[in-house]
Amino acid sequence: MAKADRTTALVLYVWSVFMHVSRLSGHGINELLYFRVISPEDIGYIFSAAPAKDFGGEFTASYDEIFLVPADPADGCSELQDREIIQGQVILVERGSCSFVQKARHVEEAGGKAVLIADNAVDNDSQYLDMITDGSTTKPSIPALFLLGRDGMMIRRSLQRKALPWAVISIPVNVSSLASFPLKQPPWTLW
Repeated sequence: MAKADRTTALVLYVWSVFMHVSRLSGHGINELLYFRVISPEDIGYIFSAAPAKDFGGEFTASYDEIFLVPADPADGCSELQDREIIQGQVILVERGSCSFVQKARHVEEAGGKAVLIADNAVDNDSQYLDMITDGSTTKPSIPALFLLGRDGMMIRRSLQRKALPWAVISIPVNVSSLASFPLKQPPWTLW
């Protein structure tokens, strides 16, 4: 196959993935943020997350290796434990029991750089929720992202099985620069 044909085929394939993601989630590919799990290897995939709509900040730097630390308590609705581990890391919390803003605020107060809020519907592998403010006047400034429930559950399950306190991730990942982007998706997620 000629180089021009391969390039055309790749562009068409990426466009079809974009259209599929747009139909499933209601978000365009530019509205999602991507991160890669580096370790543990059994979940070494590229995951997508939807940024909060009207609160939280944006990533001002790219982190090639940063910890993704599960929150304690898991729902992030009260003061977080293990602040020395949380400091300067990305924190994984579960949806439910309090607002998205409260979760992000607790993570920010504990020193987290960003929060990934995984849906508590663990069978959710395609529907992103719009995270919006709860009406409070104090809004967190750290990035807040919504993670599909199945992705969050699989990450937590892997860490629990291996008795690991965190995963190592790279965030954000520019998927347009990865030739194998569609091949690195979690096998349980419909793309």
